[in-house]
Amino acid sequence: MNNDKKGFITRSLHTSFPKDDAYNALHMPVYDGVAYEFDNAEEIAETFAGKRFAHAYSRTSNPTVEYFEKKMLAVTEARAAIALASGMAAISNVLLSLVEQGGNIVASHHLFGHSYALLKQTLPSLGLEVRFVDMTDHSAVKAATDEKTRVYFFETITNPQLEIVDLSKLSVLAKDKGVAVVCDSTITPPYVFQSKRFGVDIEVMSTTKFISGGAAAFGGVVLDNGTFDYLKLPALKEWAVKYETNALVARIRKEVFRHLGGSMTAHTAHFMNLGLDIMPLRIERCVENCKKLALFFETHKQVVSYNYPGAAGSKGYKLAQMQFNGMPGAVMTFDLESKEACYRFFDRLKVIRKATNLNDNKTLIIHPESTIYAEFSDEEKKAMGVRPTMMRLSVGIEECEDLIKDFEEALQ
Repeated sequence: MNNDKKGFITRSLHTSFPKDDAYNALHMPVYDGVAYEFDNAEEIAETFAGKRFAHAYSRTSNPTVEYFEKKMLAVTEARAAIALASGMAAISNVLLSLVEQGGNIVASHHLFGHSYALLKQTLPSLGLEVRFVDMTDHSAVKAATDEKTRVYFFETITNPQLEIVDLSKLSVLAKDKGVAVVCDSTITPPYVFQSKRFGVDIEVMSTTKFISGGAAAFGGVVLDNGTFDYLKLPALKEWAVKYETNALVARIRKEVFRHLGGSMTAHTAHFMNLGLDIMPLRIERCVENCKKLALFFETHKQVVSYNYPGAAGSKGYKLAQMQFNGMPGAVMTFDLESKEACYRFFDRLKVIRKATNLNDNKTLIIHPESTIYAEFSDEEKKAMGVRPTMMRLSVGIEECEDLIKDFEEALQ
């Protein structure tokens, strides 16, 4: 089926299998096998030499995982995709593949806690310098960039600060400096954000969130838009000579990913395949609920402030309309008068679930300062915009009236 001009859901549902199924199954089967047999010595030798593609061992590639990668390419404008065990695996594999010892990464100072820790603690221990800046400040990004800068790394919408980078400005600077633009688009998956159109070279995301179909399994994916000249990067120059625009995915699959592990399982890919098909329906419902909750927060006397880029009047509203088609994910934050008030409110909730994750079908709430960022100092929390009075809400697909009632009773 030619999917070129079809809608998102149609393209996802009707992505053809890599090979015809022997039983004409409508859903891609789960290939739980580890090893795959070859007909002769020449075929297996050519496969291991990289002269032909075939599945040999599921830690490196698997048919069900391959189908998920193919579906991701069908619904995006990416040139290549590789699925991994988690969003963190996607981030670490990309950065370790792009940046050599002595090279540096200019990164947002507002990142998910574990992403920040990876860049703050782990990567410097491996000889990679990371320079944290306010990515919404164009002059600060430019000042932090030098001849050894290889990557600009940021989240399309920061978690939990909910800031948005102006990609039209950043992409121009990156092209001028020869720097790869890498974004974590977990909160804004392909249905609402076509990264290639905004100058992003490489997209990483946690498929655990919107794509999995309701937190059924955790995983990650790397999407290479094929827009960056990898000959410019010392870490990929030799790979670019051999694999040209596929240099990044080739190095990840043949070296970093293969040596460090972190492959997606067949069962995980099965959940991702099913979840991707209905993701747009869930996103639209979540965004609708967010907008209704924003109106509730606007008038409730105990809510000191709230933030949702999809609400008119919010700081990121204009960029959210332009870059994310007016659907900037389903994460909101709001502040109460004190940390103690947050705890009291948290304990009284009955419908909203007290758990960490994003984009489950259920609405989830967490107090970031005492949980995700618990290991950081007060100074680091302040620098990252994580306040003791702030609650983070991941809005699900329940009837919004039930969510509002739960809020009203817990805030009494």
